[in-house]
Amino acid sequence: MEQRKRNVWIEEIQEEILSEIDLSKEVEDDTLAEMIREILELHSSREFIPLKEKASIGKELFNTFRKLDIIQEFLEDEEVTEIMINGTEKIFVEKHGQLYEVERHFYSKKKLEDVIQQIVAGANRIVNEASPIVDARLPDGSRVNVVLSPTALNGPIVTIRKFPKEAVTMQQLVYWGALDEETAEFLKLLVKSKYNIFISGGTGSGKTTFLNALSEFIPEDERVITIEDNAELKIQGIRNLVRLEARNANVEGIGEITIQDLFKSALRMRPDRILVGEVRQFEAFSMIEAMSSGHPGSMSTGHANSPQDMLMRLETMILTGLNIPLLAIQRKIASGVDIIVHLSRFRDKSRKVAEIVEVLDCAEEGIRVNKLYEFVEESVSSGKICGKLVKCGALTQREKLLAAGYS
Repeated sequence: MEQRKRNVWIEEIQEEILSEIDLSKEVEDDTLAEMIREILELHSSREFIPLKEKASIGKELFNTFRKLDIIQEFLEDEEVTEIMINGTEKIFVEKHGQLYEVERHFYSKKKLEDVIQQIVAGANRIVNEASPIVDARLPDGSRVNVVLSPTALNGPIVTIRKFPKEAVTMQQLVYWGALDEETAEFLKLLVKSKYNIFISGGTGSGKTTFLNALSEFIPEDERVITIEDNAELKIQGIRNLVRLEARNANVEGIGEITIQDLFKSALRMRPDRILVGEVRQFEAFSMIEAMSSGHPGSMSTGHANSPQDMLMRLETMILTGLNIPLLAIQRKIASGVDIIVHLSRFRDKSRKVAEIVEVLDCAEEGIRVNKLYEFVEESVSSGKICGKLVKCGALTQREKLLAAGYS
């Protein structure tokens, strides 16, 4: 069936169902499904609809009334990794690293806004004209960003980053070519030895996925506390796990719980390690404090274009909340962060470890690093980048390795 004609059919059936539903009463799922089936049968008696098409339309209509409308189909498609809704008319999805515009749209701005409110309410968030930007998450852990008009001129805008239903393991990352066995084993030793690790990279480079994979090397008898704006980490194998999530202020402007507030509580919970989903602002100082004062083995992520850029961004984040000399901040960062793993999304859309550096110390020219591994491109075959991680230097600060019993 032609897509435009299909859309008209669905819109007409939606209106019929709405006219028959008693909105003052709760309609059971089975009742709604039967109503959709009967109306579809009536329409198909006038014009033939293939059985497969009929089933697809029925499912779409059910999602409209009971789930997240058009979005639901893309959430259930395991090949889709990102969903981008630019107002009611334009929807794009990412599959295998490529963006595609889909021939679907929301039939009204009100319907899209209803879906948005359903999403944010489920995550205990609020979004409206007074507060038009919000980050939230779906029950399956997918990350959601919403921007409403008038801030979004062609809004409402919804961006959903999906995560695998099961946590990705380091072995899977090796199989996919994100790194090799040697480097994975090296990182395993660093995690077990409680080196403090930052994972840097651009948007969509796989930072959260990589942090999840690294966490599988944490000894299972440790007490781990995660701190996040929106709960996305999937820590596996840790029995003594505490998950903390920040909260926005309510409609009266009160009740906000910040990352900084969560840090204060976390430090009183006797953590062995603290994992922060991502540092964006002054909470970077709390993260560095934790790393350098009794919580070795802590890990976090941050947006950056290189390891050096990550260090400079940490400096900037801390400077926004502290009026102290830059040199003092640099010394604090150098004493807290041990390793930076930088991820990149290459031009063939693959995600790989691009660089691993050791943070050494602070000199007059700034924080000094020792490059340990670097990805070197060798060729391009069938559009895919071929290369390998090349060892550039040896780890110089080996005290934690030795203390953990490794040579």
